[in-house]
Amino acid sequence: MSYFLVYVTTSSENEAKKIAQVVVTGRQAACANILGKSTSIYNWEGELHTETETVLLLKTTTEKLDALISRLKQIHSYQCPCIVALGIQHGNTEFLDWIAKEVS
Repeated sequence: MSYFLVYVTTSSENEAKKIAQVVVTGRQAACANILGKSTSIYNWEGELHTETETVLLLKTTTEKLDALISRLKQIHSYQCPCIVALGIQHGNTEFLDWIAKEVS
């Protein structure tokens, strides 16, 4: 089984909490970490933007990754949300087993 850390930016801590509750309750993700405010600088529709966002980290498995991404796109407030899945190469085996159990 493969595991993923999914990086998501949100408009606020409140949105991050709501998204986290939906995907953890729905078992698309085992758990969520809300890292707090960050500054994002990006181009959007030809204009440079500087915004305060909140970073959300989610843990899941290969089997649930597509469902998680789909659900995030449905409930996220952004037109084109940042959702990036990073493969977990190594880690605490007991923790990784726990992720698998929580999303099954």
